[in-house]
Amino acid sequence: MKNKKKVLFIASTGGHLNELLQISSCFEKYDYTLITEKTKSNMGLLKKHPNRVHYLVSGTYSSFKTAIVYPFKFGYNCLKSLILFLKIKPEVVVTTGTHTAVPMCYIAHMFKKKVIFIETFANSESPTRSGKMVYPIADVFIVQWESMLKFYPNAIFGGWIY
Repeated sequence: MKNKKKVLFIASTGGHLNELLQISSCFEKYDYTLITEKTKSNMGLLKKHPNRVHYLVSGTYSSFKTAIVYPFKFGYNCLKSLILFLKIKPEVVVTTGTHTAVPMCYIAHMFKKKVIFIETFANSESPTRSGKMVYPIADVFIVQWESMLKFYPNAIFGGWIY
């Protein structure tokens, strides 16, 4: 694997991870690592991708209760992302978003590594928060809907990954 490019694939659990896994056929072309949030539904990834999966703490800020603990989880995930980045040393970070991936994108950018962001299929008429945050630093920004080019004029229209 010394000749293969090191690529880190990262996405939040749920739909974002599902979208990222749609391109899993290209994982084997690289010395790859997959990072997502640790949930019961994601534990099967360890069997499919032995020794290549790392987990961050799961959590969103969808309710008042989660909003209180979210900053602590987010801070922990930022630190863990930095540690994983330094350990893995990827040349490229590929993501479909969302909040779990944003810190890793900025870490990669800070270390002058390539960032590839694929805006979610779920949004065809409005940009995502993570997309707006990563767009200014992404080396390649891909949208799945042509209508999204009005929000991201320098993006590439790649069509659907489903």
